[in-house]
Amino acid sequence: MNKNTQESLKLLPWIGKTAKFMDYYIADFMKNQGIDISKEQFIVLKYLHQEDGRIQNDLAFITNRSKTALTRLINTMEKKGLLYRSVSAKDMRINHIFLSKLGRDTWEKSHPLILQIEKNLLQGISGDQLLIVQNVMKQIQQNINLKTIINQ
Repeated sequence: MNKNTQESLKLLPWIGKTAKFMDYYIADFMKNQGIDISKEQFIVLKYLHQEDGRIQNDLAFITNRSKTALTRLINTMEKKGLLYRSVSAKDMRINHIFLSKLGRDTWEKSHPLILQIEKNLLQGISGDQLLIVQNVMKQIQQNINLKTIINQ
């Protein structure tokens, strides 16, 4: 195998580039539909749509973000009027996050668009190919979890 072939088979650049392209594609698609949300903001809307009033720290864990990164994201979404925080009556250190009316409306408008985006991204990919990719990604995630557990 020559050096160019070896370089093209490395997985990390392909995953990174694909993730970045998807982020741009989603943002552009949403913007063209008149919806001003990022992929990360959509994910927060999704989890709040499933269970409104989630605890902020739980939301950080569920979305796989640091508490600091989630706080910045929530601040941005709060400024856009998509959600609001409410301090827990039982523990003043705990914030519950709720969708606003605009947040619910944005979810209702954006959810079908995300389904369309996924359909667009999967054009020309067979079910067998998709299954292979899913299995490879699962194995990578398991390898990461195994390495994380071993190194702790």
